[in-house]
Amino acid sequence: MEEWNYFNYFTEIEEYFWKKRGSHLLVSPLDWAIMETWQKAGVPLEAVFKGMDSAFESYGRSRRGAGKPLKSLAYCTDAVLDAAEQANEAAAGRAPANSAAKPSSFERDDLRRYFQRNSEMLRAAANTHAEKPEFVTLWEEALRALQNCAPLVDSPGPLDVEDLERRLTLLDERIHAGMLLHASEELLLRLRREMDGALSAYRRKMKTGQLALVEKQFLQKRLLEEFRVPRLSLFYLS
Repeated sequence: MEEWNYFNYFTEIEEYFWKKRGSHLLVSPLDWAIMETWQKAGVPLEAVFKGMDSAFESYGRSRRGAGKPLKSLAYCTDAVLDAAEQANEAAAGRAPANSAAKPSSFERDDLRRYFQRNSEMLRAAANTHAEKPEFVTLWEEALRALQNCAPLVDSPGPLDVEDLERRLTLLDERIHAGMLLHASEELLLRLRREMDGALSAYRRKMKTGQLALVEKQFLQKRLLEEFRVPRLSLFYLS
């Protein structure tokens, strides 16, 4: 688990995007969803930057690029995936990396505070939406599972960060599946209209598989924002 997966990935991409544009622009929910698909696919930062360079060059040569800055990372998706494939092909002939466990770069006090903050947010969500018993049950079960993970932080010996991350990622996936299942039709329709509006200019450019992943991440992010539920993965520890 590379350290950039946790601390630098979003920030590095965001700052590189600003640098390429020549000005700051608020990163949209769509852009966050795209960055999350890259992170989950294990696309290294070097490939992201290379793909962005290629996309910006292509955009600058196009009619649309005449005097108009590139507004979204969605324009870069194909170029980034192509750069990632090239990086994988280049690495295919290399000797396998040493799989020995590495010491954790996480401070245990930081992990304790992260667990405490997320526990408080799950309790608050359950209290705020007490009229929605299905959601309350979902968040209370996640809270108990999170509390069961907490003793791992205090276990003697080296901290197994990879095992901890697997547990937290599984909890994230369960929360998302449960929220999709129990969310009202009205809410899901509103979020899908929002998503369709954000993606309308880029659907033709994005491959089917990539588009499906971006849509999934977009809905997940917006549902969590609606109910003020935290991400539990260590990737979001800052």
